[in-house]
Amino acid sequence: MIIKNILGLILCAGLFLAGFLINGNLSFYFNLSGLLIVIGGTFAAALLSFRWQQLSIAARVVLSSYNRRRKTEKEIVETLLALAVKSRSHGVLALEEEEDETSSFFLRRALACLVDGYRTDQIREILNTEMYFFRLRRDDIERVIKSIADYFPTFGIIGSVVGLITMLSGIGDTAVILKAVPIALTSTLYGLILSNFVFLPFAANLKERTNHELLLQKIITEGIIAIDTEVNPVILKTRLDSFLTPSERLEGLAPAAPIESQNEGDFRGRHPSEKISLTLDERLAKAA
Repeated sequence: MIIKNILGLILCAGLFLAGFLINGNLSFYFNLSGLLIVIGGTFAAALLSFRWQQLSIAARVVLSSYNRRRKTEKEIVETLLALAVKSRSHGVLALEEEEDETSSFFLRRALACLVDGYRTDQIREILNTEMYFFRLRRDDIERVIKSIADYFPTFGIIGSVVGLITMLSGIGDTAVILKAVPIALTSTLYGLILSNFVFLPFAANLKERTNHELLLQKIITEGIIAIDTEVNPVILKTRLDSFLTPSERLEGLAPAAPIESQNEGDFRGRHPSEKISLTLDERLAKAA
């Protein structure tokens, strides 16, 4: 998906730049004064509006949303089914080692609550609180990015006003007017491009990523609660299938985590797909 996004970005950016080239040399649209006014003014306003730590966190989150692979709902469901089978066969304490194997912080936290013996209502409360503050943090970062996106067009207009003032002050002097006109026109252009082509897409991508992660957290919460209440894995599979699209519904696929009953000692350090030899239906039948 990331490769497709990059290819799409290159294609669309190429078409975008081609629109400039059709009407003349690309260098006509570059003006250092206008660029400095827009970028300098915007980030000065951002520094006045937000703490440096807040801006740094926002930058890291945006970068990670593009370069970190996200798990699919199907992978999470497979993992939870494997944990349910293991818990039913060997007890909840057998899931303790899974805390270190999973790459999902939320799942590690949920497993820790499960293994430590928290009551079901306590586990649900802890996980719901985790989800609530996760959403608050992401909403705050999204607000920072959207605020910066709003600053760009404003400072583009300021750059245009600066160019117009310079142009009016040089009436009668053609050289001054020719220098001022590019500032007046390109500043607005830079503000609109940086806002709509860069920062608003950043915010939209972050929101989409946040909604996806919240869905995964909801799936994990329901799965962990079901494991804690010792729901039959077959029933759990049917329940978790509700989170998937019809094309993603699991039909006899192997779970994504190791099961102790199959030579557990040989499974450490290997990919989950190499640890399973029975189909999911066979495992669920044995666990039931």
